[in-house]
Amino acid sequence: MEIEEIETAKKRCKSVIRTIEKLPISTAITASCRRTLLKLASSELSFLSTLSSDPSPQPLSVNIGHIESVVRILQLPSITGVSRVCKPIPLPIGGVHVDLVCTLGKVPVWIIVSDRNPRYISWSGDRHGSKGLSLRIEQILAAAHSSTTLKPSSVILFFANGLPSLIYEKLRDEFGAVYFNFDVGSDFECDETVEGEWVHVVRTRSYKEAVSVEIKLIDHQCDSPSTEPEVVVQAEVPELSQKEVAFSSVISSMRLLGEDCFINFDTTALVALVSGISNGCAERIVDMPETELEEKFKGNTVFVIAQARSEIENPVLVKMRTVVSGKRGIVCESVLSEFKELVSMYAGPNEKRRAEQLLKSLMVVNDSPTDRVKSLPTTRKLAMKNKTVFGTGDRWGAPTLTANMAFVRAVAQSGMSLSTIDHSPRALTGD
Repeated sequence: MEIEEIETAKKRCKSVIRTIEKLPISTAITASCRRTLLKLASSELSFLSTLSSDPSPQPLSVNIGHIESVVRILQLPSITGVSRVCKPIPLPIGGVHVDLVCTLGKVPVWIIVSDRNPRYISWSGDRHGSKGLSLRIEQILAAAHSSTTLKPSSVILFFANGLPSLIYEKLRDEFGAVYFNFDVGSDFECDETVEGEWVHVVRTRSYKEAVSVEIKLIDHQCDSPSTEPEVVVQAEVPELSQKEVAFSSVISSMRLLGEDCFINFDTTALVALVSGISNGCAERIVDMPETELEEKFKGNTVFVIAQARSEIENPVLVKMRTVVSGKRGIVCESVLSEFKELVSMYAGPNEKRRAEQLLKSLMVVNDSPTDRVKSLPTTRKLAMKNKTVFGTGDRWGAPTLTANMAFVRAVAQSGMSLSTIDHSPRALTGD
């Protein structure tokens, strides 16, 4: 192997490592998954470094191409909720290797990545001991069907260097596979370096020949709503103060009709939307005398002040408007009941008025969590009421807007991919 070839591969490793560290926040990739990718890329770099000091000829490792392909998929905007990367999924029937467990669009998927030269993709195995693509897919599909919490809606196979037509025909005939448009682009622009006024883009490889196929396991369909929405046209927000413009902007940005793009609100999201802290009271709370704060908020003073300071630095409604714009908001019955109870007990007149207006803009749906979310073990962090809320969003193919990050982390630790959007918590203040 030539030294130049090794050095090129080492540069690819370093470039991939920098790209992994800058993966978009939208992937919601867990810290554990990021560490796994970095470990794989660093191990490959270490291996190549040992070859640099060894003059004896050896075959070049091809692992960096596989890592590049996985990272390229992670850069796609449609990939979210990444909960497992490049690890076997432990199951009673035996573990199977899956490159990505994530949410694609609105549904959970498993993604298998191949960086093999298409000439060496064997259907039934070969004389070198390869078990063949057919057997591997059978094992993956058996594992997918036997899983409850991790069961994907489909398995996607990504062949980075292309796929022979004969192999595709077998995939189609034996497993019902169809072509899938991953839209990875023609080139992988992996890293950027800046020197003075020049920006250098490192193009590590081309994906012009890449082919993806999908094997569907579940038709992801929504249940019918429990009732018709209270209103089908936007009601005007009466007597809005100047400080409530942001609230009005969030409400008016949502769609009230249509069934193709939903967002699920949990109780924390509803409270944050109507909270006085989010609607102009933050600075007044920060400036309030300590004795008055203690009298008003009792033992929650530190908690409320921290939220007020957070609001001044990062207004929560600004982010909320971005994530709900153009979507139809839904709320399940259990959240509706809990929110109404909280408002009746702790909200002030302005917060109550905003709550009333907010609920007019949402569609109420049955508590109908998916089986996969219901089957998560019930623990302190995975409480049944939360499984109901997030599972109902999963049923509707809707990301859940939430500040309940303990639940989100617990789900990710289980290996399940669940579509969520986080926001900063805000409390009712009696405004």
